[in-house]
Amino acid sequence: MPLQLRRLPPRTAVTIDAPARLHLGFLDPNASLGRAFGSLGLVIDAHSTRIEARIAEREQINGAANDAERERIALCVARLQAAYGPTTLAIDVLHAPRAHTGLGSGTQLALAIGTAFARLAGEPASSAEIASLLGRGARSGIGILGFDHGGLLLDGGPAGDLRRSMPPLLARQPFPEPWRVLLVSDNSREGLHGGEERRALASLAPFPQRLAAHLCHLVLMQILPGAAEHNFVPFAHGLTEMQQTIGEYFASAQGGVFASPDVERVLRAVAAERTAGIGQTSWGPTGFAIVASAREADSALATARAAARAMPHIECSIVAGRNSGAEIRDAHAHAPHIDAA
Repeated sequence: MPLQLRRLPPRTAVTIDAPARLHLGFLDPNASLGRAFGSLGLVIDAHSTRIEARIAEREQINGAANDAERERIALCVARLQAAYGPTTLAIDVLHAPRAHTGLGSGTQLALAIGTAFARLAGEPASSAEIASLLGRGARSGIGILGFDHGGLLLDGGPAGDLRRSMPPLLARQPFPEPWRVLLVSDNSREGLHGGEERRALASLAPFPQRLAAHLCHLVLMQILPGAAEHNFVPFAHGLTEMQQTIGEYFASAQGGVFASPDVERVLRAVAAERTAGIGQTSWGPTGFAIVASAREADSALATARAAARAMPHIECSIVAGRNSGAEIRDAHAHAPHIDAA
């Protein structure tokens, strides 16, 4: 009697570590050529979102998640079940950064949950498909592309209907290993999100086409070439100019070039003493200063902490770029089962 190979469900548990990202700026918020936004971003090696999910008899959401995050997770699972079938999961949130700080935590949590669900349900869903299903990536694709690839990323913005068009990856450069990022965050604030973000965007004047052209020129002929050639000075100068241009445009919505005046004060002090690419990720309140080496990073951190000495709500840290995407580890995989036909 011939033998047939029948595979049982290959996974009963999965752990996913989804990296944080810095949103370094839009290219054209006004869609002067028909495509809106376009984003430059960098994946970093800290502040990741880590979950463990397993097949269970009843739905559970445990671990380091607050009530709002638990509600978002439950909504994600409900949408996934509607799309892929009634797989029941127990989810442990092992680590999640503070929400609405400019690190892309909402997208990373959604992608981690969606990827875990798809793997455990045996569905071959891509990150783009999961993001669309869960309502992520309407303006920027950096979080989704960073989940897949890591590195320094440029997307082309969505075309047409923002709800259906995932921004395409236009360029990816490995972030130079020696370079470091000083993060400066204001723990007393949150960045704009939800309805406030939509109203803020709607309140802005049209973005001038000449500025969009200038930003594209900076990205394509200064920032990305600087990263490709490990040529730090043009990279830093181009990024700072890009951030200043974008920050001035969003100033009326967020209260200044930076959402947090204290973060701005610290970063200006850092940039006054060394070459650095400074700016704010997304709506803040986290700002950054990219420097050329670990030694420069130590010096910049000392400058930042001195400038923030009377500001207990300001947190400063050093991170590196991350040139890989999410880490996905399966557990308790079954061996193939042999049945007699």
